[in-house]
Amino acid sequence: MASSLWHGFADMGAVTASGPFVITKGEGTKVYDADGNEYLDATAGLWFTNVGHGRTEIADAVAKQLSTVAHFSNFGDYASDVTIALAERLAEKAPVPGSKVMFTSGGSDSVETAVKLARRYWVEQGRPEKKIVVGRSKAYHGMHVAGTSLAGIAPNKEGYGETFMPDTETVDWDDAKSLLGLIERIGADNIAAFFAEPIIGAGGVYLPPDGYLREVREICRDHDVLFVADEVVTGYGRIGAGEWFASGRFDLAPDMITSAKGLTSGYVPMGAMIAAPHIAEPFFAGGVWWRHGYTYGGHNGAAAAAMANFDILERENLLGEAARLEGDLAKAFAPLADLDAVSEVRTGLGAVTAVQLADPATAPAMVLKLREQGVATRAAGQGALQVSPAFVMGTDEVDELASRFAAALS
Repeated sequence: MASSLWHGFADMGAVTASGPFVITKGEGTKVYDADGNEYLDATAGLWFTNVGHGRTEIADAVAKQLSTVAHFSNFGDYASDVTIALAERLAEKAPVPGSKVMFTSGGSDSVETAVKLARRYWVEQGRPEKKIVVGRSKAYHGMHVAGTSLAGIAPNKEGYGETFMPDTETVDWDDAKSLLGLIERIGADNIAAFFAEPIIGAGGVYLPPDGYLREVREICRDHDVLFVADEVVTGYGRIGAGEWFASGRFDLAPDMITSAKGLTSGYVPMGAMIAAPHIAEPFFAGGVWWRHGYTYGGHNGAAAAAMANFDILERENLLGEAARLEGDLAKAFAPLADLDAVSEVRTGLGAVTAVQLADPATAPAMVLKLREQGVATRAAGQGALQVSPAFVMGTDEVDELASRFAAALS
C-alpha cells in the first residue's frame, strides 16, 4: 500500500515496496493491526506507554481540557492552571528538592533545552568559556542538532557536514576514567556539561557498569562540570526501583534532568527539562531573560494527560510493578542467551531488556519473524532486540513474551 507518510528511521523504498505495518488499536499490553491480528507490545510503543494502551481516563481528561481551553502560551507572564499544577506535581517528584520545570514538546526538545541552558548558565556565572558539552559513545539524545551532535551513534550524524555542532566531545560509555582524561586534556574551564543516560536506550540498551554513574557524578562535581541525566527513557518509573527517576535510584542529584515519553505515557506529546535550584536561581532572581521556549511547551491538553497519567501510576502502584518487571524480565529472558542466534542478553536493571543477536545484520528479518509469533518489537543499536513493556504487563505475559522470542530465535 503506497502512502504519503514519511516514516522516521526507515528505508522508505523498502517501506513503499512492502507496505507499512499499520496499528489500528491498542488495549493494555497488546496492539492490533489493520487485519485484526493481535501482538504483544514488547516496546510500550517506543519506551513510553507505561500505563498501557486504551486508558480512557487519560483520553477523557484531555477531551475535558481541550473543550475548556486547549492551550495558551507560557511566554512572558502567561500560564494555565493545569500547567502550573503539573509543574508543582512534577517538581515534588524530582530527586533534587526545589527544582524548576520547563515543559517542551518532547525528548529532543528537552535535550536541546538542557544544552542551551548549560551554556547560558555559565555565561551568567561570568564563565562564558565553559561551552563544550560531552556525551558518550553509543548514547542517543534525540534528533535535534544538539542531541545529534552530542550522541555517540555515528550513522545518525552522517550526511550533515563534518561538524554538525561545534564544541561537543565524546567519551567511552562505560569508563569513567575516559571522562576524567578528557577533562584533564582540554580543561574543566572549557566544559559546560556532561550528559549521561542512566541506561543507554536507543543505542542498544546498555546497563551501566557497577559504580559507573556514581563515579562520573563525582568527577563532574569535583571539576565544576554540570551533570545532566538524560531520563527521556528511564524516567517516570522505568529504571527507578520504585523511584520516579533513575537519578533517585542511583542518588545522582543531577544539575538537570531531561525527560519525556513516560510523562504522559505517550498519550499526548510532551517533555520536560527539570533544573536544580542553583541552576534556575540566576534566571529567577530578576532582571535576566532567557530567550528560549516552545509554542506548545506546557500544552494544556498534554498537561491534563500527564496529570491523569500520574493518577494512574500512583493509584495502581505501577512504579512498584515496574520494579517487579525488573526481576520478571531477567528470569524469563536470561536463558535466551544460550540460543545460537543470541550473543548476549542485557537485563536485570529496570523494566528493560535487550536480546543481542550474534549477527546484527539479521535484526530486520528477526523483527519480522517476531511479528509472525505475535510480537511487536524493534531493533536498537547494533542488532539488539528491544524489550521495554508497559508496567501493566503481568508475570505470565512476560513468560509468554519470552517464549515467543525463543520460538522466533530458534
